[in-house]
Amino acid sequence: MGTLDWVPAKDRRDLLAAPVARAVDALTEDVVVTPIDPELADTAAFCERYEVALEDSANCVIVAAKRGGETRYAAVMVLATMRADVNGVIRRHLDARKTSFAPQEDAVEMSGMEFGGITPLGLPDDWPVLVDSEVARRPLVVIGSGIRGSKLALAGEALTRLKTAEVLSLAR
Repeated sequence: MGTLDWVPAKDRRDLLAAPVARAVDALTEDVVVTPIDPELADTAAFCERYEVALEDSANCVIVAAKRGGETRYAAVMVLATMRADVNGVIRRHLDARKTSFAPQEDAVEMSGMEFGGITPLGLPDDWPVLVDSEVARRPLVVIGSGIRGSKLALAGEALTRLKTAEVLSLAR
């Protein structure tokens, strides 16, 4: 995919954040990884430089859902060509009074991953992973690896088999 050299992720654990490496080890699906320039980790720059189509790239955003003094976190997976409906579909699905993007510091600390590389693989067990149906349909999708210096690729359907995954239409 693109101009990158992909290798099995289990062979390059050095390119993965620790929680992501543990999650990859537990998967039966094929997951590949490639090193990238960390300065190009943001989706648009990555896709342009490495000739990966935006529709083959998915973003993972962490949302904070609040209700009655309680804050819960969830990961949201949408294609890079889409915007997640955080204040509509996602808020209602999480039964929250208010949802917002989680503060960067909180997302990094709780995930054990670098900002700009957060991925649904290896997130805390009590976080739902909301996968947009368009992501689930992609034969191959590029996602973060937990660090800014690499990317993972796997079948979109593989994300639907994560322990806390739910497939929804999340875009607006």
